[in-house]
Amino acid sequence: MNAIIKNRQFMYKPYQSSLSSVFLLRSIFTLSLVTSFLSISISAKAENIKALTKSPAGKVEATTKQQRQFLLTKPMLSDLMANMVLVEAGSFTMGSDSPLARKREQPAHQVTLDSFYIGKYELTQDIFEQIMGWNYSYFTCDKCAVNNVSWFNMQLFIKRLNTATGKTFSLPTEAQWAYAAKGGNKSKGYQYSGSNDINEVAWFAGNAKNKSHPVGLKKPNELGLFDMTGNLWEFCLDDMSRKAYSLAENHNPFWGDKDNLTRKAMKVIRGGGYEFSATENLVFMRDGATNNVRMADIGFRLIMSKN
Repeated sequence: MNAIIKNRQFMYKPYQSSLSSVFLLRSIFTLSLVTSFLSISISAKAENIKALTKSPAGKVEATTKQQRQFLLTKPMLSDLMANMVLVEAGSFTMGSDSPLARKREQPAHQVTLDSFYIGKYELTQDIFEQIMGWNYSYFTCDKCAVNNVSWFNMQLFIKRLNTATGKTFSLPTEAQWAYAAKGGNKSKGYQYSGSNDINEVAWFAGNAKNKSHPVGLKKPNELGLFDMTGNLWEFCLDDMSRKAYSLAENHNPFWGDKDNLTRKAMKVIRGGGYEFSATENLVFMRDGATNNVRMADIGFRLIMSKN
């Protein structure tokens, strides 16, 4: 009996070992099948996604998503175009020799410009957000001037706007801005844009309560342009230089490098702002800000080629 038991025990061990091997092999086989199935499933899904993105429907969806960022609604486009004011060609005195003028605003000199269109208002937040998909402005409202955007942000906005409209918009050169602010060929020689009384035409330190306001609430200047004095400083296309008034050309002057607008540079800002005094808002005053800076008191105004 003991011998039989011993023999059974002896024979059981190889059987048990063989059974474990079978289970192990089955597990490995099952795992291989599952892995193969998952690989085939993932590959099939990847092919489906790839095929979908290449399909006409996929292309339409991608294009629609891209275009959605660059399109203006018809009412917005109509308002934008209606608010572009023609500034007729002419000559004017740029800069000042006033005792209040700093070296950067001197000397007074004659400049001649070709015709162009300029925005009646500082660019508003509704149009900017429609094109860009974001708006980080302080003092938010649809018809408030967009602010807290860099000069570089403005360039991207303009590029997209030109794509959306088929027009040629730009920031104004400093000379274009200054000519329009002084009233163009209708100028009456006011010390602010549109009046000798700053309260009539501008939001400034004396009345703005430390914030910008919706555009177009004050009296316009001789060309029908609003807020060319006060509210927000406005970026121009030119680099800021104290030598520009002495060295720049007299016909359609521009100071900078139009072929390399992506380089970091100090850019001209004009018009004064809501936190600045009456003296600092005089129509000839100029200042500068780097093209990557974002400020609550800096915005911009569009010009459009007459052609």
